[in-house]
Amino acid sequence: MARETNNGITRFAISTIYDTASMEDGCSISCNGVCLTVVERKKNQFSADVSEETLARTTLGSWQVGRQINLERALRIGDELGGHLVTGHIDSIGETKEINGSEFTFIAPDNLVPFIAEKGSITIDGVSLTVNLVQKNSFVVNIIPHTMEKTTFRGLAKGDMVNLEIDLIARYTASLLGK
Repeated sequence: MARETNNGITRFAISTIYDTASMEDGCSISCNGVCLTVVERKKNQFSADVSEETLARTTLGSWQVGRQINLERALRIGDELGGHLVTGHIDSIGETKEINGSEFTFIAPDNLVPFIAEKGSITIDGVSLTVNLVQKNSFVVNIIPHTMEKTTFRGLAKGDMVNLEIDLIARYTASLLGK
């Protein structure tokens, strides 16, 4: 990954194993859970422009050249929905509190905790996971070996910041209830 800033917009060039010829300019790619729009394609690389707002509200502002990230192409109508509904609109940044084998504990901002439900879903850096336990200001998930191998969780350490997206249904329910 490389980055360049011009007139308040930061362009990220992201290396990928995806077939970039099958991507269209304007398509969406989830990058650590953040929905980014492809603006340029080369072999094994695509570029996306990011606003200052996105840099401030996600972990993208701290990304450095060479960082590994989770990538996922957008779901097409008719594709299998294997996780929960995810939009790539990050709700907040969380912090890795503790890692104990396959059990990961994350600190969530106080305003997000009411929307995190035990046995409900949450997205961490673009990975849809089941919440096992909710505590006062944190929550616990278990990472299975397949997920550990195929995502950036294998390199996560205590204190690392992550992108958090609450379940879409929880987001709209809260909006309808005026919360």
